Amino acid sequence: MLGFDSLRNLISGLGTAKDKSAANVHVLRVLSVDELSAMHRSDWLARKVIDIIPNDMTREWRDWQADDAAIEQIEAVEKSPLINLAAKVNQALQTARLYGGAVIYMGIDGDDPTQPLQVERIRRDSLRYLHVLSCHEVKPGDIEQDVSSEFYGEPGEYQVTGANGAVLTVHPSRMIRFSGAPILDRRTVSTTVWADSVLQVVYDAVTNATSAQQHVAAMLPEVKLDVITIPGLGEATKTEQGRNALISRFTFANQAKSLLNAVVIDGNGKGGDGQAGEKWEQKQISFAQMPELIRQFLEVAAGAADIPVTRLLGTSPGGLNSTGKSDLQNYYDNIAARQRVELSPALWRLDEVLIRSATGSRDPAIHYRWAPLWGLSETEKATNLKTVADAARAIAGTGGASPPLMPIEALSDALVNRLIEDGSLPGLEAAIETYGNLASQEDDPEDERGALPPAADPEPADEART
Repeated sequence: MLGFDSLRNLISGLGTAKDKSAANVHVLRVLSVDELSAMHRSDWLARKVIDIIPNDMTREWRDWQADDAAIEQIEAVEKSPLINLAAKVNQALQTARLYGGAVIYMGIDGDDPTQPLQVERIRRDSLRYLHVLSCHEVKPGDIEQDVSSEFYGEPGEYQVTGANGAVLTVHPSRMIRFSGAPILDRRTVSTTVWADSVLQVVYDAVTNATSAQQHVAAMLPEVKLDVITIPGLGEATKTEQGRNALISRFTFANQAKSLLNAVVIDGNGKGGDGQAGEKWEQKQISFAQMPELIRQFLEVAAGAADIPVTRLLGTSPGGLNSTGKSDLQNYYDNIAARQRVELSPALWRLDEVLIRSATGSRDPAIHYRWAPLWGLSETEKATNLKTVADAARAIAGTGGASPPLMPIEALSDALVNRLIEDGSLPGLEAAIETYGNLASQEDDPEDERGALPPAADPEPADEART
């Protein structure tokens, strides 16, 4: 028995051969490199779709968690001119979103690029530079088909051709890969190394939004149009003499309009339909619904790009009591998730090289956190500080019937770490190093910083004074 998983109505033709939608079919037209480049360079909306998300993913960058000396060493390497890691990652993400793929090549001093990278052998100052290459600037080798390999589904090698024609073969462990819109069709794994451009799926939405603006702009010269009815116009324009007379007639009429601020037309004579002679009227195009129509197209493009309208267009949200705050928070939550799920795994090998090149070793305690994307106002910071302080006070207890829920020393250390990390009290970390905290004072009662001032000598009695 043959079954159809769809809704059909033989009377209305829904779902049958009479249904016009029955002929709908999805066809894939892969955008060429030239068209993608032209869109990014000439269309403001396409450029924003490509650039905004990478900019937000790398805008605040990350906070290293280690001792001060190690942090300074790592950040110095990150910000060095030839490394400039945040900018290089931003460029690689934008390139991958535009063309479907990109790589960052790690230039390591003294290593053979054709051989696998031995991370544990990286010495201090070994990382010399980083280069961003698009998927069209590198030639991938054969796809690794061994599922037991860490490079399964990726090229076994890359080839980069220089300007002088020399070909450099690079092992994949020395390339940091970035992808655009993933292709989930596993049937293409042996032929497709890279992903799709992000513009591939949003092409129609972006094109419609752009063309809507262009069509409205093209209507502006026609916003006010003079219409003149001329009896016997068809007969008059059959000959060249008649056409020239017509042009001369309305050239003069246009000059008279400029001089007299009025349209001068012939009111005598009868036309073939018995009506009076020339008749003039003015028609105007209404743009009342155009702004809303354009905004609808832009909202569709924003939804296709997964970027809030307020972020994509830089405008305030519409609607009563609408601030757009929840939309932006959801968007930044999505960006933070992409940092953890996509960017961190892509950078792990580069980070291992970075840490060893900066510090000369690999302390397992060194790690990083992505910096918050959503900044709090001063009022919100004060409210959070009060909330944390009240919670700490409740945990500490009030004595007597309310004993502390945990040792005061542990609570003090945790509270200090929280206040340092969220920046509620600027300069707190340096102050703690100078004056100590509650735990250090109680551990070392003889410490002068934590000791109480000595009691003053008792004054002599009155009789002793006399």
